[in-house]
Amino acid sequence: MRRRSLILAAVPAGLVTLSACGDDKSDSSKASDSASPSAPAPSATSAAPPPKIVDGPLPAITAGAKFGQKPTIAKGTGTPSDQLAVKTLIAGSGKTVVEKDTIQANLIGQLWDSAKVLVDTFSTNKPQFTQLAPGASMDGIRYALTGKKVGSRVEFSVPPTWGFGAEGNAQAGVKGTDTLVFVFDIQEAFGPKSSAKGQDVPQSDAAVPKVGTNTDGKAPSIEIPKSAAPAKLVSNYVIEGDGAPLVAADTVLVQYKGVVWETGKEFDSTYTRDAPTSFSLQGVVKGWAQGLTGKKVGSRVVIVVPPALGYGDSPPSGSGIEKDSTMVFSVDILTKV
Repeated sequence: MRRRSLILAAVPAGLVTLSACGDDKSDSSKASDSASPSAPAPSATSAAPPPKIVDGPLPAITAGAKFGQKPTIAKGTGTPSDQLAVKTLIAGSGKTVVEKDTIQANLIGQLWDSAKVLVDTFSTNKPQFTQLAPGASMDGIRYALTGKKVGSRVEFSVPPTWGFGAEGNAQAGVKGTDTLVFVFDIQEAFGPKSSAKGQDVPQSDAAVPKVGTNTDGKAPSIEIPKSAAPAKLVSNYVIEGDGAPLVAADTVLVQYKGVVWETGKEFDSTYTRDAPTSFSLQGVVKGWAQGLTGKKVGSRVVIVVPPALGYGDSPPSGSGIEKDSTMVFSVDILTKV
């Protein structure tokens, strides 16, 4: 299993999202301040060989046919395919999505037999981040969307073999015999090497760590000053983007690297996990929430988190962070929803 990032205030509990994407935002607003690292809840993946991609059958879209509109999906009729039925309803012209990309998409998912809706981000206008990688998303979603273009609307059905398997998902109301039907509107796609985009900002304060400005997808360097750590939170632009500023209720997709001020030792990084990560600003340690609020999408930010706004005397077990450590992060804000 992939290791969950250490910036979360607590591990989100409850239901694996129906897209089984390991998304950190589903329950993060309920997180407490007692942090501990943990593997994410298991995704709906299988050891089955890749499915055949077939044209149908697929239920009709009876309303909301335009990209961005909430679609109404008819109840399935007849017997669904035992393979992966996929149809591009609207062909986009953007970036081609490849495996390991993280997509931002609105989606609706329901049961074939009853048309019971299980997940719907169109109604909440809160697109979801889904990484199309083994162990990170439902196999059926990964196979259906890899190779599609940003701007596309894709309808597909997922039989149990590439969905929740024969055991189903009782908490979600999915039986082991249920076929799922999805419509995804793919808004954006980000790869493992996605970086900040903007203008370099002078780093002239000798008391603040200096962060590399490379945008080649490799982890930037972090140079710690040979001085005492600041007692207060520091949050400065390294690269200033031109996107919208973050607000406290946002969910963001980021690349980041974290080191301990006292030792310079790296303790966490999305670059080593080969995937950006998403989270709600309401579900991270206070230093992150305060340090990112107001910063612009597209930016790289250096954040120095004092113990009182980090883990204090209760660092996550096995994290490599000692009690009362000051943490230093380089954070690339890729997008927000």
